[in-house]
Amino acid sequence: MAALRVLVGVKRVIDYAVKVRVRADGAAVQSDGVKHGLNPFCEIALEEAVRLRERGAAREVLAVSVGPPACQETLRAALALGADRALLVAVGPAAAAALGPPDVARLLAALARAERPDLVLLGKQAIDDDCNQTGQMLAALLDWPQGTFASRVEPEGAGAVRVEREVDGGRETLRLRLPAVLTADLRLNEPRYATLPAIMKAKKKRLEETTPAALGVSLRPGLRVLALAEPPARQPGRRLETVPELLAELRRAGRL
Repeated sequence: MAALRVLVGVKRVIDYAVKVRVRADGAAVQSDGVKHGLNPFCEIALEEAVRLRERGAAREVLAVSVGPPACQETLRAALALGADRALLVAVGPAAAAALGPPDVARLLAALARAERPDLVLLGKQAIDDDCNQTGQMLAALLDWPQGTFASRVEPEGAGAVRVEREVDGGRETLRLRLPAVLTADLRLNEPRYATLPAIMKAKKKRLEETTPAALGVSLRPGLRVLALAEPPARQPGRRLETVPELLAELRRAGRL
C-alpha cells in the first residue's frame, strides 16, 4: 500500500488550564494577555498522523490552521510535535472571531482539493465552542467517507482504513475507502511532549500561508454572538440533620 498524505487541522484555543472570563462588554471572552495553546483534540489527531508516518503508513503530515497571525505559534507547536509542513489560512482577528464550523469546513475542503491528501484528521471538537461539526461538514462538502469519534485507526491495503469508533452503545468498527475524513476522540492516543531540539528546529522552519480569496472561498459568517455571561454564583448549601427534614425541603422546592 502506498504511503498516505495526511492533512491535520489544528486550532488555537485558550489553554485548558486557564479560567475563562467574559469581557466587560459581554460580547466575547477575555483573550488578550491570556495563554493560548493547541486544542487538545487537535493534538490527538496530530499525534495519530505522526504515528502513521513513523509506522511507514504515511509519508507526509501537513498541519493547517485557520485564523489570525497568532496562529503561527500553534503551527510552530505542530511542527515541533512532528508535522512535516505547516500552512496558515490567514484571516483577520475580527473575521476569525466570527468564523463558524461551516466557514472552516469550506476552507479545509478547498485546501483538500488543492493538496489532495488521502486522509484528513481533525479533533472531534474544540474546547472553546464544543461544536463537534467541522469534520462532519467537511466530509459532506468533499463527499468523502467519514469516521467520527475514532478511538483506533488502522490503514489497510487497497486504499482503505479501518476505524474503531465510540458510540453510545459501545464501539463500532468501520472500513472506509480513501480518501476519508476522521475525527479523533480522547482514547485514540496520548500525545507526546515536544522536545527542546524539536522546538528549536520548528522555529526555523518556513510556514506556508494562503488566504480565503486565494482558495476561492468567500467567507459569509452566519453566526453572531448576542451576549455572553458567566454562570451565576452557586448558592451556599445547608446541612440538614434528618431525612424528614430533607424530604420537607424537597417538597417545599417542588422536587417531590
